[in-house]
Amino acid sequence: MMYRAAGVIAAAGLALAALVPMSAQAANPVCAVWQGSVTADGAHGKLGVETTVPISTSHDLAPIVYKPGQVRLSARQTEEPVPQGTQRGGYVVIGDALYWSVYLTFNGQVIDQPVLRRIGGGWGNFRTLEVSQYQAPYPGKLRRGAAYALRNDGVLYRWTVDNGTWRAAGSYAGFAAVKSMTLIANTATYDTFLANTRGGALYTIRIPVGTAKPIVTPVRTRTWQGFETLSAAACGRNSTVLLGIDSDTKTAYLYAVGHANGLSTLIQPRGKVRATFADPVYFRWVPIPEFDVANGD
Repeated sequence: MMYRAAGVIAAAGLALAALVPMSAQAANPVCAVWQGSVTADGAHGKLGVETTVPISTSHDLAPIVYKPGQVRLSARQTEEPVPQGTQRGGYVVIGDALYWSVYLTFNGQVIDQPVLRRIGGGWGNFRTLEVSQYQAPYPGKLRRGAAYALRNDGVLYRWTVDNGTWRAAGSYAGFAAVKSMTLIANTATYDTFLANTRGGALYTIRIPVGTAKPIVTPVRTRTWQGFETLSAAACGRNSTVLLGIDSDTKTAYLYAVGHANGLSTLIQPRGKVRATFADPVYFRWVPIPEFDVANGD
């Protein structure tokens, strides 16, 4: 069985069909979040949530992929067609270690158990994990990858990721209040996350390439404390569709978010999603490779 190199898959990204630029004048933007999960018994779930009126959803559940409770954290997962079927891959935390996980499906069935390549240990105290991959528009050649993880003590770590090799690229204290964070922008010079806090605030965290410290900007000051997971996808040229998951009530709400502009950022509630959100691990699916589009800042 042949698998593509981890670094190639890690470069895969998200391109959404039928995207409509969102603005105050756009009455009916149609965008989608592809919400992934690892269920309690180890299956991979994928829920598509679209900003239609009413909100529409589509669900796909792969058979058992991991052992029950095996995966504790997951970064984005990508999938793409290969001659043998569909290949799915991404970084996961199992126990105290980080792994590259990849497996094949055919007609919705898992062909073989995931190949797990160990990246490194020391991950027992981390509670978030995400990967950002920037590819300059054609014919540009610039390509850069980065990974971010938040430790329980509030220190945010960054690594550069190149063909599956992780190298430490800095750490930043002061994020202990953050409950969840999701990527909303990646460019040649920075990555930006949207994060909510236990106190209810919503912030953007822009992390420049290089040695500069993150730039934290308030977006909202209250009411966002209920979400244990935020998950975002690009919408149009400079906007974002955002899903907030409340694990306590097993519910989720959808939002259309305009270009990040501090407290002036437009956030339009789109309503409650008609689905149950009871899985222990959530991540963003990247259903179409090569374009990890994030342009909300």
